[in-house]
Amino acid sequence: MNAARSGYRVFSANSTAACTELAKRITERLGAELGKSVVYQETNGETRVEIKESVRGQDVFIIQTIPRDVNTAVMELLIMAYALKTSCARNIIGVIPYFPYSKQSKMRKRGSIVCKLLASMLAKAGLSHIITMDLHQKEIQGFFSFPVDNLRASPFLLQYIQEEIPDYRNAVVAKSPDAAKRAQSYAERLRLGLAVIHGEAQCTEQDMDDGRHSPPTVKNTTLHTGLELPLMMAKEKPPITVVGDVGGRIAIIVDDIIDDVESFVAAAEILKERGAYKIFIMATHGLLSADAPRLIEESSIDEVVVTNTVPHEVQKLQCPKIKTVDISLILSEAIRRIHNGESMAYLFRNITMDD
Repeated sequence: MNAARSGYRVFSANSTAACTELAKRITERLGAELGKSVVYQETNGETRVEIKESVRGQDVFIIQTIPRDVNTAVMELLIMAYALKTSCARNIIGVIPYFPYSKQSKMRKRGSIVCKLLASMLAKAGLSHIITMDLHQKEIQGFFSFPVDNLRASPFLLQYIQEEIPDYRNAVVAKSPDAAKRAQSYAERLRLGLAVIHGEAQCTEQDMDDGRHSPPTVKNTTLHTGLELPLMMAKEKPPITVVGDVGGRIAIIVDDIIDDVESFVAAAEILKERGAYKIFIMATHGLLSADAPRLIEESSIDEVVVTNTVPHEVQKLQCPKIKTVDISLILSEAIRRIHNGESMAYLFRNITMDD
């Protein structure tokens, strides 16, 4: 298919070669070529984008995978979108498999909802549609003023379990409170039992001390003693424990993001103590920050399976336990359907809100 003649172009907004691998896979499936552009950082740290061909009146898809340098990737996407807008592209669609700042989608004390800010910035830059995958919170779609297609990676991960784990029928899906619905969905589709991991530290939900618990400085004022508010008891997380029988079975832990792996490693240790003989971690986005590869390699985890929404080739070299599932097929089909004006319902067959 000649993409230029059919009225659409596909660009990669990444300046690093490792991040363009997914874009190349998508264009190969589409039978298209990547659009000609130059994205780079100048010596003063500024991002520069140059579009090297005409996009006037065309649908343009920007594929942006998010490396460790998140802020640079965001600026690359914003600047490319604005460059295409000023080059008279008809529609600008962002293909962002892992949406950055998705963990900052709730108000935390004196913080801010950064994810909503990013959504506004993308709209202002010229994007008119977004294709993403497994948003950390599905409610994030409401932050946008334009359509968002939140695709699912679960069919690919379920297929991996069925094809690559020969005795998966002897498995249980272990769920933590943070991914309870997702784990239950996997268990129901695979016809497996559930084990509940209770007491695991949930870093994303913790309220960090920021001074609110400190009494304000009193300066020559009289405290009002007539107002007595009921005191909320402080939370105290119990030790990590497992509810359910995992003895002599495979344990499969599922989540949407695996970044800091301490909680997964701790859960794996408990599952191993309770008799699980193999432990698999399944996640859509493998951020694997900091010492994650080393911790996984030294842990009781047998395999960590993630998709290629985020580049992690360096982490795979450090830890052979990390395996990758390719999701370029569904992204390329989404691009084709959006450009041709076809229904996206086919990509959501048998998908529920819990997936």
